[in-house]
Amino acid sequence: MAGKHDIIAGSLIQDILSGHYRVSERLPSERDLAARFDANRGAVREAMKKLEQIGLAEVQPGGARVKKTEDASLDVIGHMLAQGDLPDPTLVDQILMVINSMVSMAAQQTLELASDEEIAAIRALIKPLIHGELSKEAHTLARFELMESFMSASRNLPLRLIARTLFEQVAPNLTAIHPFAVIDNSRYRDFALQLDTALAQRDQEGVRNSFTDFSNLNQETMMRAFDTARAAVAQEALAP
Repeated sequence: MAGKHDIIAGSLIQDILSGHYRVSERLPSERDLAARFDANRGAVREAMKKLEQIGLAEVQPGGARVKKTEDASLDVIGHMLAQGDLPDPTLVDQILMVINSMVSMAAQQTLELASDEEIAAIRALIKPLIHGELSKEAHTLARFELMESFMSASRNLPLRLIARTLFEQVAPNLTAIHPFAVIDNSRYRDFALQLDTALAQRDQEGVRNSFTDFSNLNQETMMRAFDTARAAVAQEALAP
């Protein structure tokens, strides 16, 4: 159950992200917020601390002021995606581009650093994508495990931390879109086979090209799901 400070912080975050408060504008005083939410000053201060940690506000002696979203931490991504009935497809597309680029970078570093045993273990994770007729849930899990394996084998800790943070921000906000996603098993199978061959040969260019194909298909799949979801939401809104 959300505490009072979480409720206050959530409301203020939504107000800031929706443009109710502009950059450099002063947020309501502790007294006003305490009255508005029927809370004590301690809960208000905890809420302000959360806004400051996310990077959406700067707490000063005279009160708190709104900061630019561009200056916020990665933790703001989840709050931005939670605005509205469906997450912003442009933002999701941008996040997927970043994650896919980082996984591609990790895969190339894996070829340089991983042992033959590690390469074999990664290739074993590709097999279900090549040979299996997977359900949508199993296919999604298989792709996630494959990405995780490359991140781990790359030995690149900053890359792993940033990618995981982004994924943890975006994944919970895609639950409304997931039912509308249609997985093209045949195309994924072709790209998985291409990736497996490149790994077996430790072919840097082949791995890079494989991840480009994977990335394009991931984004294409997600954007189609968004189109279908938006149509369903619009139809539901028109229903009597």
